[in-house]
Amino acid sequence: MKQMTFADAEYASKRKQTRKELFLIEMDQVVPWKGLIALIEPHYPKGEGGRPAYPLMAMLRIHLMQNWFGYSDPAMEEALYETTILRQFAGLSLERIPDETTILNFRRLLEKHELAASILGVINGYLGDRGLSLRQGTIVDATLIHAPSSTKNQDGKRDPEMHQSKKGNQYYFGMKAHIGVDDESGLVHSVVGTAANVADVTQVDKL
Repeated sequence: MKQMTFADAEYASKRKQTRKELFLIEMDQVVPWKGLIALIEPHYPKGEGGRPAYPLMAMLRIHLMQNWFGYSDPAMEEALYETTILRQFAGLSLERIPDETTILNFRRLLEKHELAASILGVINGYLGDRGLSLRQGTIVDATLIHAPSSTKNQDGKRDPEMHQSKKGNQYYFGMKAHIGVDDESGLVHSVVGTAANVADVTQVDKL
């Protein structure tokens, strides 16, 4: 049986998805994980029996979530206990949550070997090659704006600025409002309108 991916797990459930969920789903798909693991692995210490206490992939994902959402080490540990979506992104269960000291030590490991800046550089370069960008400290939201039933212009053609997009199991034709929200106050500080099929991460630098 094929193992369920992070994105599959999120789409397989439930209710309305949060901005944080949608952002993590996109980052799970676009970040070059194998390349980053290869960059860090030679420096990652092995535990008893030659295996590390926590998988390198989990620690890397935790480190990136700290950068994206501004968590301190203690706050990151608590967030992993409290928030299912963060545990799922890291690939961890409640029985295997690294404490704040472990999280701190991983960051220090990256700093010691001058890997922290390289990791962010690899991610930003990878995104940049695909016309994407990411700015720390902004949580991205996207709201679909439905086109009116009459979507044709005077020439009898569909509005060229509007496109079709799928959200869940439903298709929409119209535009999308990408909303930038301050990660501390929760207040909206910017809105960018695009066609409905434009990915959220392509608009982060404008929010």
